[in-house]
Amino acid sequence: MGTKKYSSYAQIDLELEILKVEKELNLKRIVLDVEKTKESILPLNLIKGFVGDYKSILSNYSGTIINIAVPILINWFLKRKRGR
Repeated sequence: MGTKKYSSYAQIDLELEILKVEKELNLKRIVLDVEKTKESILPLNLIKGFVGDYKSILSNYSGTIINIAVPILINWFLKRKRGR
């Protein structure tokens, strides 16, 4: 960034005010990011995120899982009934 030339104190004051507002905005963003991070690492939210990920994965493959699991469960149940 090059050196700026100002022709009046009013321009300098305006630039300082803009920089002050930008600084406050950046500080608020940092505070908000810290709050979001603290909230996201709460145990309940970690569990919800973990379960949510598996729900979405399982929902994509639910048909395949059911097609595989149902015959296995039926065979297991029938063998158990027969006493094997």
